[in-house]
Formats: sequence, C-alpha cells, structure tokens
Amino acid sequence: MPDLIELVFQHGTLLVFAATLAARIGAPVPAAPVLAVAGAAAAGAQASLIELLAAAIVANLLGDGLWFWAGRRYGYQVLKLLCRISMSPDSCVRQSEAFIGRWGGSSLIAAKFVPGVSIVAPPMAGALGMSLLAFVSYESLAALIWAGALLGVGAIFSGQIRDVLALMSTLGIYALAALALAFVVYVVARYLRRRAFLRAVGMARVSVAELRSLIDAGAQPVVIDVRSDVGRSLDARRIPGALGLELAALKHRVAELPQDREIVLYCNCPNEASAAVAAQLLASQGFVRVRPLAGGLEAWIAAGHGYDEHPLVVDPAEPAPLASA
Repeated sequence: MPDLIELVFQHGTLLVFAATLAARIGAPVPAAPVLAVAGAAAAGAQASLIELLAAAIVANLLGDGLWFWAGRRYGYQVLKLLCRISMSPDSCVRQSEAFIGRWGGSSLIAAKFVPGVSIVAPPMAGALGMSLLAFVSYESLAALIWAGALLGVGAIFSGQIRDVLALMSTLGIYALAALALAFVVYVVARYLRRRAFLRAVGMARVSVAELRSLIDAGAQPVVIDVRSDVGRSLDARRIPGALGLELAALKHRVAELPQDREIVLYCNCPNEASAAVAAQLLASQGFVRVRPLAGGLEAWIAAGHGYDEHPLVVDPAEPAPLASA
C-alpha cells in the first residue's frame, strides 16, 4: 500500500490520464477518486495542477471522441450496445434519450455528473449529427468543469485525503478487503434492483406472429411506438401505421385510446422495458387488451415484415387522433 500511495503522488499526471481515458472508454475504473488524490498531491506541490487538468481534458477528448465517432458512424446500434453492457440496461436507452433531448449539446456537460448517462452522451451526440467543432467545444468545457471540480475537491481536502491514505497504508490488506467488499455490495444492490424491475414488468407479451395475424385479420390493433422523440429521430423506422407517442405524452392522451381494440406497444430497448411500463400505465387505467410487443421493433423487422418511417415533422399543437390508427 505505501508503494501505491507513492506511485499516485509521483506519477499523478500519467495516472490521471490513464484512469480518465479508461473510464471514458467504458472500463470500470474509478477515475474520480484518482483525480481527487491527484488534486491533494497538487496541493502539496508534488504535482502540477495545470498538468493534471490538461491530462484529464485530453483523456476526455480522446475517450469520448472515440464514442462520438462511433455514434456518427453506426448510429443507434452503438447506444443499444452500450446500454446492454451497462448495469441498468432496461432504463439506459429511455433515460439517455430523454436527457439528451432535453439538454441538447449542453447535456455533454451535465452528463459528466450523471452515472449511466455520461458514457452514452457522446455517441448520441454523434448519432444526432452534432458537428465536430460543437462536440469539441462542449466536450472541452465539460472536461474542464468535471476535472477541475474533482481536482479542486482534492486540493481543498488534501489534509483529510492524506490522513485517509495514511490509514489505508497502515491497514494494508484490510483496507483493500474493505474496498472490495464495498464494491461487491454495490454490484449486488444494483443486481437486486434490476431483478425487482424485471419482475415488475414481467407481464404477458404479444409475439410478432400474433400481431401480424391481428393485422391480417382486420382487427385493426392500435400500435404505439413509445420510443422518445430523440429515439425516433435516430431511427425513424416503425411498424406500418404505428403512432409515435413517448411515455410522458401517453399519460395525457389515455382518454383518446379505444377500449374495444387490441393495443400493442413497442420500443427498441432491452426487455421491452419502456413498452412494459407504458402497458402497465394503461392497465392501471382500466385497459385489459394491452400488451408489449416481444422483441420490439427489431423483432418485427427480423421476422421479415415491412416497415415505413415516422413523419419527419409533427405539429405538437395538432396531435393525430390515436383511435384512428
């Protein structure tokens, strides 16, 4: 442990760069504590605050720049990949779309402080067509604020950080065991929360084949795409005739839905999370013929069924009548 502490204080700039770059690429590396310790080292004149800040900014630009390029090149598929490997894949797409849609380019700044969204913001910015100049500008400012805040905290509380490191050095293996235990508790808690969510949305699904049969039989099911506006702008494909109505808007238009027809909701997220939440909302309002589509939009297309695209321009002041779909 003393060697580790000495390493942090002697090679702070390199460690800040490596830890920040790894974290921005998506590796489970605790970059924030590294920056705080490096800030404490800078307060003790054992490192240059300017060098540390520059290293963090460059690492942010490189790591997030890689994801920005991937989003520009591969679009929505990159976001789905990131959300599938995240610890909260069921809500990752929905939350990230809503976050980016609300804040636009400035979301790159706010995302630095929002776990689960920070890694998704750069590729989404690329997929939405943000210019390289705008991305570099927002990303540089975001990195400056994020790294400056962490380094500043480390510098302000340098005395306390040094005391904690000294205590850890004294405890040796016991300190490492405590850190490992804390990490295990965190992972287990997230896993249990996800299991609870999956149980909550574990309602019956309608298969692609069943939906196809309903349409062919003339049952006129109401098909609703509950992806966010941002999600539909990234991927405008839809089941023919499907209505684009995200979860927040659906809550205000429940009265327009017919009670005597099948209502099928779909999204493009793991476990049909958004569609299941929307179906539960309608069920709580008395709808009994409402189900999420198993596999969502991708399952429909993979089955070889046709699709069209959502209108590019929708006047929110004149929403389409839902029951007419």
